[in-house]
Parts: sequence; structure tokens; C-alpha cells
Amino acid sequence: MLRQVAEGVLVHQSELLQNNTVVVQGRAGVLLVDPGIQGSEMACLANDLRELGRPVVAGFSTHPDWDHVLWHAELGEAPRYGTARCAAHMRDLRSNAGWEARVAEGLPPEIADEIPLDLFGLITGLPAGTTRIPWDGPQVRIIEHPAHAPGHAALLVEERGVLVAGDMLSDVLIPMLDDLNGTNDPIEEYLVGLRLLEGVAGDVDVVVPGHGSVGGADQVRARIELDRAYVHALRDGHAPDDPRLGPSAKPGWEWVGDIHAGQAQSLARRRERDRTPG
Repeated sequence: MLRQVAEGVLVHQSELLQNNTVVVQGRAGVLLVDPGIQGSEMACLANDLRELGRPVVAGFSTHPDWDHVLWHAELGEAPRYGTARCAAHMRDLRSNAGWEARVAEGLPPEIADEIPLDLFGLITGLPAGTTRIPWDGPQVRIIEHPAHAPGHAALLVEERGVLVAGDMLSDVLIPMLDDLNGTNDPIEEYLVGLRLLEGVAGDVDVVVPGHGSVGGADQVRARIELDRAYVHALRDGHAPDDPRLGPSAKPGWEWVGDIHAGQAQSLARRRERDRTPG
């Protein structure tokens, strides 16, 4: 299941949504980032790690979307970290009666029965301003930013030159903006996130997006620019020239066009609302 992308860094990709789970080898075990979506996949991953003699000693969720906060009992009881905002978001969700049913409604129907929710979202929030994951392994820098979701963070495995980008810098998914109906500025928030990732791009040899293909050093800035161009087009009300949309979309990912259409419509309504007095 595991493919090495750098020394001591391995990736497993789920079949349905091409979610990338990242394994970073430490002294006593591994750091597991965004550990997959189907119970069978996570159990298989746990078995592979046992066979390698590498138990999970820490976990990290890059952000609070459902497919990044899952866990399986076979992975053990290691602390599962996230940013303070990510953990708070999950606590709020789990505190509401019937949260399991609401989460289940948003799952892909073809695999909904295979996604375990018993350990869903049990994230330990790191203190605000924490810049390193507390574990016995390579230095992993936390780059928290406001793009895409509350408490979203990328991780830079500094000694290996690997950027774990969360739900950004994908070759199959366009940028998905947070809360287009709220009072925040999701466009600027996304651009802030891209600027922060751009600030470390010179230290990156491998980029691992939350979904899609792993990219080499030559892809890091190119993907940042592609995401920025898409966000600018949304902001300006233009049709984006983006290979992830239309006829050039990867087969099986044509539905990404529906995400774009929804975002464009939401922003158009927001602009109209902002122009309307009172």
C-alpha cells in the first residue's frame, strides 16, 4: 500500500477520492497524517506498519473535513493532533446530538457503509502558535493558514523536503473556498494560504496534496500559480482557464466542474448582496 516519496516518507493513496495518507518515519514509530477513508484501507495500513515494525506514535489531521479526521482502532491510541481551531471545530460538531447522522449524510454513498465514525474527529488541539509537531522524529513544521477550512495547516517535513499540503495544490481538485455564505473573505483567505505555502516553496522537493498526484520540486510553484490563477478568476468573475475543468479534466473527475459552478454562483450572489443598499 505504501510508496516512498522521500527518505523516510511514504504515501498511501485511497482509490475513490485519491486521498493521500502520509507516513513519516521517526525513531520509535511513525507520524500518520490524514490516515485514509475506508475502514479496510486503514486496517490494511495498520497491518503494513506492524509488519514493518513501525507502530503509529502520533497522528495529525490537516483540517476538519470528514475525510481528514478519521481513524481506526487498528492504528492504536497514539495522540492525534491538529491545530487548535481544527480541534475546536470537531468538538463543536461532536457536541451536537445526532452528529453521526449529519456526518453520514455527507459521505460518498458508494462507500458510506465502509467509513468508521466511532473515532471520528477525536483531535487534540495543539496550543495556538505551535510551529512543530511534538514527536520523536524529523522536524515537522506546522504552517497554519485560513484557506479552505477552519484551522487548516500544511506540514513541512524539513529534513526531507516534503510539503504535505492538505486540500491545496492538487492536480485534480480546484481550490475549494471556505464558507462562501459567511461574513469572512474566502478569496483573501485562500490567497493568504497560497502566499504562506509560496514562502516555503524553495525548501520543497516533493509536494503531497490531500487528493491527486504527488508532485516533484518543479511542480510546487506551478501548482501554487495554478491555484492562484483560479482564485483570481473567481474573484474577478471570469471563466478560469484551468486544466482541472472542462474537457481537460482527468477522467472520473468531471464533477469538479460542478464545484466550480457552485462557487461561481455563490460569489456572484455575494457580490450582488454587497452591492444592494441596506
